[in-house]
Amino acid sequence: MPLKAFRGPKVWLWRWRRNPLKRRADTMEAWVLLGAWLLTLLAGVLAGFAAARSVDDGLARERAEWHPVVARVMDKAPGSPGPKSDSSDGERVWTRVAWTVADGSAHTGQARVPAGSKVGTPVTVWTDPRGHLVTRPATASEAQFRATLIGGLVGLSAAAVPFVAGLVARGRLERRRMDRWDAEWARLGPQWGRMTG
Repeated sequence: MPLKAFRGPKVWLWRWRRNPLKRRADTMEAWVLLGAWLLTLLAGVLAGFAAARSVDDGLARERAEWHPVVARVMDKAPGSPGPKSDSSDGERVWTRVAWTVADGSAHTGQARVPAGSKVGTPVTVWTDPRGHLVTRPATASEAQFRATLIGGLVGLSAAAVPFVAGLVARGRLERRRMDRWDAEWARLGPQWGRMTG
């Protein structure tokens, strides 16, 4: 608080106004700050939108290419069937399943099925165009949420780079200005004491 009182009232855009006391370092600092803020905004927005679009496109491609297939349980699933064994709420365990893709080729793999499923029980699995098991693709609303979240995180991360670079540059300018003040004071300080005495 005392520092604010020492500096006086805040004047907006003071580095851009005409002032006979304004130094070259003040103008340089104004340009560095303006550039850093513009790059921060630009980098954050562009990187965020690019990442969100990439995620959204990838998830849309998965929704278009991945499809459900009916598979059959090959080995009895461990556990005992509960009252809700056919619903997604019941306990699910890993076991081997077999399925056939559109071109007629047979595939096998591990999938989660209701506990206690018997051999030959039909289960729905998701496959990619080559017939490999995949997870259920994200719905459009889930994809939108993921794209927004990842875009926001990437945008913030990208914006941090020019922001930190601007802070570093401003710190160096401040140190340089203070060094110049010290040198000037070392030169004029002794004379100041003689004038007031």
